[in-house]
Amino acid sequence: MIRKRKGEEKFFKMLMVVAIGIVLVSMGGILIAVMYRGLSSLSLSMFFQTPKGGYYLGKEGGIANAILGSLLLAGGASILSLCISVPVAFALQKEFLPSGISKVSRLSLDILWGVPSIVFGAFVFIIMRYLGLRASLLGGIVVLSFIMIPILTRAVDEVIRMVPSELKEVAYAMGATRFETTRAVVLRQVTPGIVMGLMLAFGRGIGDAASILFTAGYTDYLPRSLLEPVASLPLAVFFMINTPLREVQNRAYAAAFVLLVIVLSASLLSRFMSHRLSKNIIK
Repeated sequence: MIRKRKGEEKFFKMLMVVAIGIVLVSMGGILIAVMYRGLSSLSLSMFFQTPKGGYYLGKEGGIANAILGSLLLAGGASILSLCISVPVAFALQKEFLPSGISKVSRLSLDILWGVPSIVFGAFVFIIMRYLGLRASLLGGIVVLSFIMIPILTRAVDEVIRMVPSELKEVAYAMGATRFETTRAVVLRQVTPGIVMGLMLAFGRGIGDAASILFTAGYTDYLPRSLLEPVASLPLAVFFMINTPLREVQNRAYAAAFVLLVIVLSASLLSRFMSHRLSKNIIK
């Protein structure tokens, strides 16, 4: 029996090592491929200039419009989804809702998490057409919020459920109301988890192309209004990679590298902030 358990332990340890190896090799392969094809096309003009005439045919210009557009889209959607997801996640707890409603709500959020982004894009596009609106930065923010809300809500919900019940009981024993306990005790404990969940949602939103193709559109100009079309890095990569010119394809890899750097930088920043905030956690 002991040998059998040790054999099972070694087997699952090996599976974990293999899984970690697959993740690291895949990530390394993506970075190497993108850097190999894209580093030669990186330049200052790429970051600070918008596309000139014929940029997608190899002429001069840059992708400043797509970089700024992606940051505005993902940043705006992150703020909007955060304002909605955190209250919803707290409302799903047993102190505020019956368990039956909470279970149905969690199941609905899990289903929404798995819905393809293009479906969200088509749904918001239909609403925009009904309201007489055209593709715009606002439309892109709204559709990305639809994608990010289930992710962030479930992430925050799971973190809240991990808070020791003893902390709440102590607060109740001291005369605190449910709202006061949630605001002063629980929220303080789950802040690092909220930061990590927000990063997960941000990475999902900034890399999406299908939904914003319908709702945000694309333009070679910098965004000036919420009601004007806006460019994005995923769509810039899509348009450039489909050209027959190798030089323009290399620019697509360079744009993909910029997108990866943004996501990795945001991930490192969130881990740093989560580590700083975790000092307030009572375990």
